[in-house]
Amino acid sequence: MTPGPPHGTPPVDFLDTATGDARRIDFVECPPPPLSAGEQREVDRHWAGITAANPAAFDGPIVAVLGLDRTAPGGTSVRWTRMTYRHRALRALRPASAVPGSVYVTVLQPTEEGLVLGRGSYTTAAPGRWSLPGGGAEPPPPGRPLDLAALRRHAAVELAEEVGLAVPESELRLWGLTRGARFGSLGFHFLAPPVPAARVRRCHAGLVASETERGLVPELDTLAFAAPGAEPCDASPEPYADYLPRLLARYRATPDAGV
Repeated sequence: MTPGPPHGTPPVDFLDTATGDARRIDFVECPPPPLSAGEQREVDRHWAGITAANPAAFDGPIVAVLGLDRTAPGGTSVRWTRMTYRHRALRALRPASAVPGSVYVTVLQPTEEGLVLGRGSYTTAAPGRWSLPGGGAEPPPPGRPLDLAALRRHAAVELAEEVGLAVPESELRLWGLTRGARFGSLGFHFLAPPVPAARVRRCHAGLVASETERGLVPELDTLAFAAPGAEPCDASPEPYADYLPRLLARYRATPDAGV
């Protein structure tokens, strides 16, 4: 599979995690932005429509980013707040610059056939969309910090829940940090050690069988592999995450990518 430039979607930018402004990342929790009464009604109305179409939709807690601040040389402060999925409706109500972005994690899982990609099932927030294994970051429990260690743990959990592949969090390293051009969403992308593609297929098949037996729907209904050395193209009509084409291109150009 070789997805190309996002169809009508602004690209993402990479922040340098080795030598640039994202070399050291701090997280600062802030109060959520206030909503007018009219905005709250529209947010609730939008969410009612989502749950009517997909009863499995869950208004779970998410980490939303309010902005980035440059601190000392090589440092970046991430201002974040606690919100829930329904508040993504603000994207249709406010200018993009006034909408909190998402904080999410992904795992780059190399195999001899390429990086693992998954297609979201009909129960997910983005049905039919191809992406790396991962998902929106959840706020830590009260009294515990949001930091890179927490995001790394979450990435390991997402890989296990979506692919069935257990990788110790200590073996994941931060490979890249992206920022969306429209809402400023932050993606923390972690690189896992290479594993055989056959193991990935076997783990996912076992996960699908187990969840189906329990009456559940797997988050990723199909897996694919982004072949090493393949050039992205824009021929595929299927949707995919906005970060995916540029991330794949950068990964393939990285000498120590891990394949």
